[in-house]
Amino acid sequence: MARRWFVVLAALRLAVAGYASAVPVDRPAATHHHHSDWDGLARTTITPGAKRGELIMELPAVDLPAGAMARQPASVGEFPVDGSIYAVRAEIVDRAGRQLPIELLHHMNVMDPNERELFLPISRRILASGGETGEIRMPWLFVGSPFRAGEHVLAYAMVHNPTPVGYEGVRVRLVLDYVPAGRPWPVLSVVPWQLDVAFPVGDKSFDLPPGTSERSYEGSPAVAGKLLVIGAHMHAYGRTIELWDATTNELLWHGEPEPAPAGEASPIPMGKFYGLTRIGLRLTPEHRYRVRVVYDNPTGKTLPDGGMGVVGGLFVPDRDAAWPQPNTAEALYQKDLQHFMGLNQPAAPMSGAHSHVGH
Repeated sequence: MARRWFVVLAALRLAVAGYASAVPVDRPAATHHHHSDWDGLARTTITPGAKRGELIMELPAVDLPAGAMARQPASVGEFPVDGSIYAVRAEIVDRAGRQLPIELLHHMNVMDPNERELFLPISRRILASGGETGEIRMPWLFVGSPFRAGEHVLAYAMVHNPTPVGYEGVRVRLVLDYVPAGRPWPVLSVVPWQLDVAFPVGDKSFDLPPGTSERSYEGSPAVAGKLLVIGAHMHAYGRTIELWDATTNELLWHGEPEPAPAGEASPIPMGKFYGLTRIGLRLTPEHRYRVRVVYDNPTGKTLPDGGMGVVGGLFVPDRDAAWPQPNTAEALYQKDLQHFMGLNQPAAPMSGAHSHVGH
């Protein structure tokens, strides 16, 4: 078995030799400084977990009355160590630390305001989860998303409670499995990315008209490289979500939700573009790429905030790529940051299956 894994690892290293390295992109070291405007924010804690190579990212607590939806306020956290994340799962607990149904989590997002998104000059989204996402786990020998001690991140979560029972002190957690820095693995260091039909800035949800409808958005990546993994998120009544090369009109990936009761969202199987004979799906700045989502709403009425279409995943930049740093004074960057950090949003009654504030 040990020899088998040695052969697999050696093959992977040969496959990516001259293409990618432990530092995936040639760019200046980021200056992960703490912004003075964040001093008034609540704190996300990032602490060692119960087992070796585990971190617990915990967002601030919020009360969640029966039949309500609440946004945990934007918060700032700091990584305590260097490493590479290879697995993520969400948990939700009450004030006493008791596990609550993960379905109470609508969605949560974590971003690094010091790094640029792949398709837009805004802050990079580095972690995300929802009630139907489940655990995301990559082969730790092969793939990891690097982070640095002292790196500051911003986070928030949306929780919703369709039950008649209220909860106090609800906290969203992300459990992160990572490989400490200094190891000869993972083979590939990857960059998280996201592309949304509601880009460039603002709420990611949209009103869903009755019948069949679709929305899309196009953009070009900042650098060339290879798409390694893709995942997606839709709401109920979503039929398909796709990634196209809009320049060549080629369908690159097609996703459909798993079967679910009528009116409920369900997971979309993740797409993988790697193996021993294939490392990724190539993307270039010279092409435009389109995310497209199709819905079929049978209710006969418009559902407020009933639609959403997001794809994201892991990207390996070319070895010689020069990843641009974000221009923090640029209007689009500032508008996106302010939207992400929207504070003082009170819990609100739920209206229908999908009412929420977009992310």
